[in-house]
Amino acid sequence: MSIHLCVLLWPKPGGEEALCAYEDTVLDLMGSHGARVLQRMRTDGKSGAPLEIQVLEFPSQGALDSYMHDERRVALADERDAAIARTDVLPAEPV
Repeated sequence: MSIHLCVLLWPKPGGEEALCAYEDTVLDLMGSHGARVLQRMRTDGKSGAPLEIQVLEFPSQGALDSYMHDERRVALADERDAAIARTDVLPAEPV
């Protein structure tokens, strides 16, 4: 059964471009795990809103685990920590 996630991302102050660049890179890795980005949107990030909203689909929990532990993704942890202040991941189902 597929796993769907809604991911909300807030940048650190001044980290908007770095957040977007990091996400460009790590989301490109998803295909090698059989996963897909169903939707990727940006807000103005004002009034406490997240800068980026993503809806992701993984074919299984194993695929999600594989993506999360992908050595290429893990190697970018410092970039992530420098750019992203907060991430909320919400399990979701299409309706």
